Amino acid sequence: MSLRRSGRVAAVLASPATEGSVNATNGTKKRSAGTEASQNKAKKPKTANVADKVDGETKETKFKLPSTPVKSSKRTSATASKVPPLTPTPSLVAIIRAPYSSGDIDDATPPPDRPVEPHVTNATLVTPNGTQRVAYSDDLPDSSPSKTGLPRPTATTNTLLDQACSHLISVDGRMKAIIEKFPCHIFSPKGLAEQIDPFRSLSSGIMGQQVSGAAAKAIKNKFIALFNEEGTEIPKYPTPAQVAATDIPRLRLAGLSQRKAEYIQGLAEKFTTGELTTDMLMKATDEEVMEKLIAVRGLGKWSVEMFACFGLKRLDILSTGDLGVQRGMASFFGKDVKKLKAKGGGKWKYMSEQEMLDRSAPFAPYRSLFMWYMWRVEDIDISVMQSSM
Repeated sequence: MSLRRSGRVAAVLASPATEGSVNATNGTKKRSAGTEASQNKAKKPKTANVADKVDGETKETKFKLPSTPVKSSKRTSATASKVPPLTPTPSLVAIIRAPYSSGDIDDATPPPDRPVEPHVTNATLVTPNGTQRVAYSDDLPDSSPSKTGLPRPTATTNTLLDQACSHLISVDGRMKAIIEKFPCHIFSPKGLAEQIDPFRSLSSGIMGQQVSGAAAKAIKNKFIALFNEEGTEIPKYPTPAQVAATDIPRLRLAGLSQRKAEYIQGLAEKFTTGELTTDMLMKATDEEVMEKLIAVRGLGKWSVEMFACFGLKRLDILSTGDLGVQRGMASFFGKDVKKLKAKGGGKWKYMSEQEMLDRSAPFAPYRSLFMWYMWRVEDIDISVMQSSM
């Protein structure tokens, strides 16, 4: 037994030349074991030492080896908890709010001025047949809300953004610095003039889930190509009826997973059967829109909130589950976000949902714009904002 221990110690401590002589003395089998022990001790010295102290047998070292990846895993999760996961807001929002034109190119024509209201859809929606729809006609309606089924408009597309910004500043003067540094295009007259195809926006959002922006764009282009002949100069996005009639294996040729293909086909069927309509998305309340769309497989709360805000251009949406909004609000209202940690080692929370709702309530009915600015709060020195008031 003492000779074996001496052989192992020599294998670890000796130079290559000495190691060779010791192994030659102990034979071929001992040379192999000595080399293995040397490698194990070099890579995992703590594990090997613990084994020697406990049992003094080489076999025990082998049993202890699995403990190393467990420790590494714990260290990894501890490190990961210090850094919050990223929110896929920028790329996916860009996909959801892509205008109707096939090339996603803004029209140079000056946008028309029409009535709008924060709690209805202010975007111009395009039906599956290509017809354009708006919530209000060009002239302010004289009929009462009970007759039109809509609240009375409070602004026009040319005045809405200014009106909303003024309200945010009146609630908290620090908003002025953020608004001046980051002009918001989405709710500008030009942004409100963008035509949105609801089916295209929602299905594109499903394609973009859990993939990079570049990958989502590639999948979308392949998806469109499935329904257009090769060489088509201006390929058209498929209608819900076309997608509903296409089998899953063919849809997957665009690079979609089995589940995503099923989700998109299911969404198409809801538009085809009339369960989802342009008119409903145009005139329903914020709560009704959320309820209808979240019931669709493949559309989570965050995706629906982003579509309602940046696709439909509804002005009073707040995503309490968005980490970027949580972090921005926490910083804006005086919390040191660098010291905040994930609650109980689980889902990261900078601010509770109830606190976010309470804090944002005075900014209604323009919380969509407020949310947009909360994503940009950390690009502004809060202390400078406070001293300038």
